[in-house]
Amino acid sequence: MVAAGPPVLAGNPIIQTIYTADPAPFVHEGTVYLYTSHDEDELVNNFFTMKDWVCFTSRDMVNWTHHGAVASLRSFDWAAPEISGWGGFENGAWAPQAIERDGKWYLYCPLHGRGIGVLVADGPFGPFRDPLGKPLIAGNHIDPTVFIDDDGQAYLYWGNPKCWYVKLNEDMISYDTSIGEEGLVVLDMTVEQFGARTKEDEKRPTSFEEGPWLYKRKDLYYLFFAGGPIPEHIAYSTGPSAEGPWSYGGVVMPTQGGSFTNHPGVIDFKGRTYLFYHNAALPGGGGFKRSVCVDELRFKDDGSVVQMDMTEEGPEPVAVLDPYERVEAETIAWTGGVETASAGENRIVVSDIDDGDLIRVRNVGFGDRNPGKCSVSVASEGPGAVIEVRLGGKDAEPVAEIEVGATGGLDEWKTFSDEVTGVKGVHDIFFTFRVPEGGGFRFDCWKFH
Repeated sequence: MVAAGPPVLAGNPIIQTIYTADPAPFVHEGTVYLYTSHDEDELVNNFFTMKDWVCFTSRDMVNWTHHGAVASLRSFDWAAPEISGWGGFENGAWAPQAIERDGKWYLYCPLHGRGIGVLVADGPFGPFRDPLGKPLIAGNHIDPTVFIDDDGQAYLYWGNPKCWYVKLNEDMISYDTSIGEEGLVVLDMTVEQFGARTKEDEKRPTSFEEGPWLYKRKDLYYLFFAGGPIPEHIAYSTGPSAEGPWSYGGVVMPTQGGSFTNHPGVIDFKGRTYLFYHNAALPGGGGFKRSVCVDELRFKDDGSVVQMDMTEEGPEPVAVLDPYERVEAETIAWTGGVETASAGENRIVVSDIDDGDLIRVRNVGFGDRNPGKCSVSVASEGPGAVIEVRLGGKDAEPVAEIEVGATGGLDEWKTFSDEVTGVKGVHDIFFTFRVPEGGGFRFDCWKFH
């Protein structure tokens, strides 16, 4: 369980209900789909303990909706359990990336020590299936990044300690074998391409460590990566094409944040560019319990990247959330105390709600409609709990106090409401919870009318 975190005015880390790492954002039809790896609360052998891949979405860059695990190691039948020292079948779900093409979604997944697999689905949340029954890239390869160029050619880069790529075929599950060594191309790991390493290492002559990320801006291609030595920083190189040749550009983000790894993910969204990364900022965090963050990325006129630091504030909202449509309770900008849990197929709810916990939802636009009530859908073991709805701050006077009655159990859902008056304009909403001992409940969604 992730304990209560820093002050509610913080925007980073963007997910507080579980530990997340290795962010892989993708923009599709006005929504950011954020796929991440998932650090478990309990470590095996005090090392990376990672079993599945999870997904979150946002339309405003501040409120993130948790969609749960979309795939796991068990999505691959060839993921042999006899992996000494790694927890076998139940461990090794490292940094993924997803992309959509022609209505299909492809999720590229490194299984530590077993290769890079690919899963296919008809939608961003699955169900994903393994079309190959074997690794797409066999061997001890990690950290895939997938990119489709303007001419339709797709690339898969990956690597540690070297950087590799293949040219994917149009089916996205096979690659051109006529180049490189049976299709696998390894880049020249030179100082000119990836910068000089500050610590001598025979296996790694440059600052490239792992976690490549391909991105294009105007006519310039960028290869962001986690740079070494450990603890890692984020750096970048640029080139005239997706195949390079690459020229080292410098450091994007110095070593910060308490995690000895980092992992870049870069997207354009609503006219701005964002860098996703991870750190160890949440309570209990560390090198094996990481948390994803995001900040705006800026460029100079010549295309070079402006060096930046990690922030607690995160980016500003780029859209207004509509409270007159059903809003999932797990759409959260910041929370103190609650967790999320599965409540059946494709359904995630807020759980583990204790007295004094809160949820903050940012930039909610009421307009001039002046709603008459606020409704919530909950499942409760018993009566007595109250959901307080506050505007602007956790200590503001409640505009609604919704009494939660008994529903018949934590899997039986009912709607409860309270009247509201004088609610107009744009506000942050704070849901605060009064929960008597033994009065546990789960929170599914909310709406103003």
